[in-house]
Amino acid sequence: MASLFDIDEIYPDDGEHPLRLPRRQVGNSPQGVAVTLLADYTLRTRVALPSAAIVALLGETGVTTAGARTAISRLARRGVLEGSRLGRRSSYRLSRAAAANLSAGGHWIVASTASTSRWDGCWTIIAFSLPQDRSTQRRALRAQLRWLGYAPLYDGLWISPQELTHPARAELDRLTLGAVTVFRGQQTALASAIHRAPIEAWDIEAISRSYDAFLRRWTPLLPTVVAGQVDGAAAVRARTEIMDTFRRFPVLDPQLPVELLPKEWLRRPARELFAAVYDGLAVPAERHVRAVVARFADAAQSGIEAHTTDILAGLGVDADLAQPCAGGSAAGRP
Repeated sequence: MASLFDIDEIYPDDGEHPLRLPRRQVGNSPQGVAVTLLADYTLRTRVALPSAAIVALLGETGVTTAGARTAISRLARRGVLEGSRLGRRSSYRLSRAAAANLSAGGHWIVASTASTSRWDGCWTIIAFSLPQDRSTQRRALRAQLRWLGYAPLYDGLWISPQELTHPARAELDRLTLGAVTVFRGQQTALASAIHRAPIEAWDIEAISRSYDAFLRRWTPLLPTVVAGQVDGAAAVRARTEIMDTFRRFPVLDPQLPVELLPKEWLRRPARELFAAVYDGLAVPAERHVRAVVARFADAAQSGIEAHTTDILAGLGVDADLAQPCAGGSAAGRP
């Protein structure tokens, strides 16, 4: 079984929508790192950064100059970035659609892992049937269902402990052309010991190992973060990496009911560690990004702001620009 951190996509790509955010790949793809960097420091303002500054920042994460330029070009073609030129200097910023999508995702990442609402004991069941010749549509639907926090109990039968929101219903109708049925209800246990419980749609042991790996990776860094000993490019790299890793958890563990999970489930400790590192590095990381941008700008660049978990939790979403599912499942959320 592939690692749960190797999930193909976090952000949906339905094959038709003009905005196509990068697929999640094993490790850090240059396009994914570029989107994370711009989102972490320009999401609310959508300020344009000199392309040379973006290349330099990507270089500090190990991306080659050629790889960085290729990533920027591809993101522009995909509608994620908007380019502008002044003389010989080119600059790029997040498109309005990308900013709306990322705002929804940022809110969902933080809010869904902090939720303390009690489970009502019911499951939402989505059954669909699409012909084999509509493989692109099937992939798009499965990606959307993952993004909404669903998992396949059986082929064509996906479940979630959360209620299906109105925006998500509209998106499912669009992707399935009505070839879908949605139920919500409680499980009826069978007397036979040979049956599959809904929670088994998720690999609980693998998710637990992923939480444990996250805690082991980032806990040793926390004392140096608190002491203010992580600065410059190291602060930016750490924030980018921890966001890139943590944002996968709401898809792996979409508010699964604690009543059905092992004792001492690590969702809360992981969330608290993420907030402590991500927020603790905000000031030095912002300072470094400003310094790098200043090397390639004629004047001091305003609008560079390191976002914290509090800001992400309160980000507004432009309903006309965000994908329909993006306001809806895990936090009310994609």
